[in-house]
Amino acid sequence: MNEIELWKKTEEFFAKNFQTESGVSVETMLFLIGVQELGGGKQEYSKDDKINLIHIAVCRLLEPFGYYKFSHYDKDGFPHFEQTEPLPELRPNEQQLLMKKAIIQYFTDENLF
Repeated sequence: MNEIELWKKTEEFFAKNFQTESGVSVETMLFLIGVQELGGGKQEYSKDDKINLIHIAVCRLLEPFGYYKFSHYDKDGFPHFEQTEPLPELRPNEQQLLMKKAIIQYFTDENLF
């Protein structure tokens, strides 16, 4: 299956599991992956919580690409990562493509397809 087909499957997963027909943005996917990585949790999040959850997702997603390495969980159960390699300077559309590839990889690794 090529990346376009895998991305469509990813979008279908979110549409089915979050009952949305308008599609889910990459940022929303990152937030939901962050919630998943944290182990679920509360129903309402502050703006800072949402930013932290997106950061957790980005670190987790870029870990297989060699940019981050899991370090530890803090006393509140939040995962922490160390940057192992500088992120490349990318234009916004290139960042979007990298995150889509990373999300596809995550779904593949976690057997979510």
